Amino acid sequence: MEIHLLPRREQWSKLLSRDAVASVHDETARIVSEVFDTVAQNGDAAVREYERKFTGAIRTSLKVSEAEIDEAESLVEVQLREAIAGAAANIASFHSAQVMQPVEVETAPGVMCMQRQLPIDTVGLYVPGGNSPLFSTILMLGVPARIAGCRRVIMATPAGPDGKVNPAILYAARVAGVTDIYAMGGAQAVAAMAIGTESVPRVHKIFGPGNRFVMEAKQLACYRRGTALDMPAGPSEVMVIADRDADPAFIASDFLSQAEHGPDSQSILLTDSAEVLEATVKEIERQLAVLPRGDMMGKSLEHSRLIQLSSMSEILDFANAYAPEHLIINTVDADSIAAGVKSAGSVFLGPWSSESAGDYASGTNHTLPTSGYAVAYSGVNLDSFCKKITYQRLTPEGVRTLAKTVMTMAKAEGLEAHSRAMEIRQEALQKSC
Repeated sequence: MEIHLLPRREQWSKLLSRDAVASVHDETARIVSEVFDTVAQNGDAAVREYERKFTGAIRTSLKVSEAEIDEAESLVEVQLREAIAGAAANIASFHSAQVMQPVEVETAPGVMCMQRQLPIDTVGLYVPGGNSPLFSTILMLGVPARIAGCRRVIMATPAGPDGKVNPAILYAARVAGVTDIYAMGGAQAVAAMAIGTESVPRVHKIFGPGNRFVMEAKQLACYRRGTALDMPAGPSEVMVIADRDADPAFIASDFLSQAEHGPDSQSILLTDSAEVLEATVKEIERQLAVLPRGDMMGKSLEHSRLIQLSSMSEILDFANAYAPEHLIINTVDADSIAAGVKSAGSVFLGPWSSESAGDYASGTNHTLPTSGYAVAYSGVNLDSFCKKITYQRLTPEGVRTLAKTVMTMAKAEGLEAHSRAMEIRQEALQKSC
């Protein structure tokens, strides 16, 4: 781990960097572009061939059957089913509170403006499989999609070499309200959802995390196919702000839970206490020694940083410049410090609020902007699955109210037809009087 004691502000630019965030190489882009072209040409057959090549899975049908989902449910232990149901309920509770009421405003006499929120019709959820089947991500995406009212919620997730999808993933999809499940992963899954194949419907927006090929595929889906995306994404990250009263064991556990996401994850400690920093280093080493993924987590810690700054004011400046995906404020006055946070994906207040609570079951969404995108992007929420349409209605009184303003502005922009559209209506009203 990197340790930095009281760095000067002119040294911050290096400390704010995400060294593990590699730009997508030309080779990655080339491979993904080739995948898109092949899927566009050969549809399901291309996707099945890529699945056989990359995962070893051989399936006659990409779509997962109800019988497969029923079987999966029987394989999930009762305790896990109860945990999934409890987390889903909390996520539903928080996201249901985000439903927007219609807006209706008379902006001027005879001029009524309205806004209505409508669900995106068809959305695609990408859920990684592999060593860490992220069934929690299904809840974070599927539950809000259901609450928003999306007509069709399809999910893509890779099968194992035996052709079967992880049972917990299938069970969580059923709980979340996913309508169609497809056993496919990687760039080919994103391509299938963006383009549409014989069995996979074309979606209007794609959500979910993935490796560099999936991320490149999402970008290509947007630029080449006009498919909307949830947000730009990179490796996961956590920043912990700690004062002298913070428990180093708590800080270390948050560092290591983040490192568990992958070797390119990044954890950062900001503290004004040299004692806390030193104790945290020792605690990280102690906890890491007994964790099963220690080797992989050690790679993440290689580009993680523990930084001592001179004051909480300086710490806030650094945190806002970094714009972390997860921000844990482990201080006695967490609320007052949080009031100064301007850029973060999700904030965890106080020593008892572990990042893992938000990752699974507190109710907030764990699909968050990374790589500094929190300066401009929000995490996934109910709005992510909706679109807003505005309406306006002018009465004759409204025409009289706006005519002069509209005609003056249109003529000033050199758009005579715009002016005439209002002028003709004004003349019609004058004739009817």
